[in-house]
Amino acid sequence: MDFKNTNDSVTHRVRAFTERVARLKENDLYYLNMPVEEILPDSKVLLRGHVMGMYASYSYLGLVGHPRINEAAKKAIDKFGTGTNGVRMLAGTLTIHKELEETIANFKHAEAAVTYSSGYVTNLTVISSLMGRGDYVFSDKLNHASIVDGCLMSGAEFRRFRHNDMEHLEGLLKNAPADVAKMVVADSVFSMDGDIIDLPKVLELTKKYNAWLMIDEAHSVGVLGKTGTGIEEHFGLGDVIDIKMGTLSKTIPSVGGYIASNKDIITFLSHASRAYMFSAALPPAQAAAANEAFKVILDEPWRIEKLNENTKQFIGGLKGRGFDTMLTETAIVPVLCGDDDMAFAMTREAQHNDVFVLPVASPAVPEGLARLRATVTAAHETSEIERAMDVIGAAGKKLGLIK
Repeated sequence: MDFKNTNDSVTHRVRAFTERVARLKENDLYYLNMPVEEILPDSKVLLRGHVMGMYASYSYLGLVGHPRINEAAKKAIDKFGTGTNGVRMLAGTLTIHKELEETIANFKHAEAAVTYSSGYVTNLTVISSLMGRGDYVFSDKLNHASIVDGCLMSGAEFRRFRHNDMEHLEGLLKNAPADVAKMVVADSVFSMDGDIIDLPKVLELTKKYNAWLMIDEAHSVGVLGKTGTGIEEHFGLGDVIDIKMGTLSKTIPSVGGYIASNKDIITFLSHASRAYMFSAALPPAQAAAANEAFKVILDEPWRIEKLNENTKQFIGGLKGRGFDTMLTETAIVPVLCGDDDMAFAMTREAQHNDVFVLPVASPAVPEGLARLRATVTAAHETSEIERAMDVIGAAGKKLGLIK
């Protein structure tokens, strides 16, 4: 590639990454953007002619390919076509969009809901629409990048509290001016570590210091709670979160994001948030698929029970083999590797034995905390999980990560 300026910062950043990728490829350590040829039943994929067990999927309840969901999507295409006429405010809102939002509101025990084109965009636009200059926003140190970017984009005073450290959060809230708008925002389940925010304590602090509470439930819907409705059900707290954010691309096998809240907040967001005003609506098939998926979760509670059983097996089995799985208590199971090259090598060994896992390395996580970010779903069978753990265990011994 010919660079315009061989000395500027853009050139240095691009070159550093391209050289890193080239080095990884030369040493058979590059396993990003893998070309999955087909998604198969029972949490398997076809990749380079090999059937592999999928342990990097967000489809926690195994709903990808569910016949009811597929059928709903097909009917929506027959009725509405494959796209929309444009933004909902100007080109009209399809009835399937309104139906989906009503379904979400009911599922999340909220008055109303609004949907967006992606989860990332949802956090970006909602935080930056509700908060502004002079306001204060408080974010857990391990929150998703979309939350961080939304906080920065808002122009509000941005304060980050140590991960799940309620004492630190209270200190920051106490030091903020009493007469300004405040918001505390956190992931429900943290996407790299798999642990859960201390919602009861966060709720207590937001009430004490008169702050809004926003929780990102991307990884808790379908995972937490007896019926899979999320973190409020998990802690038995009822309808206590002011702004409930979630995605439609993880447990829900579609695409998009949503906010569930009171009617006034939703009215504001559906008229004032830029991602709603200036971005096209969800394609009809994706809206219909998401709508049906929420119903399937409630109709098939055995999926949550199976996921919980598989999660316990996976975490317990990996710990028993000598791995550090950090503080996870959910289907996101980090297998701590230490340095980046160890995580890449562990991935290579696992994939060479038909176990699809992927590495997470710096800068996505701090240096020295690289890991396999493994996941388990309700679609995995007990015997398959045992085999995957045996493969990961053998890789760890071969590479000297465990004894």
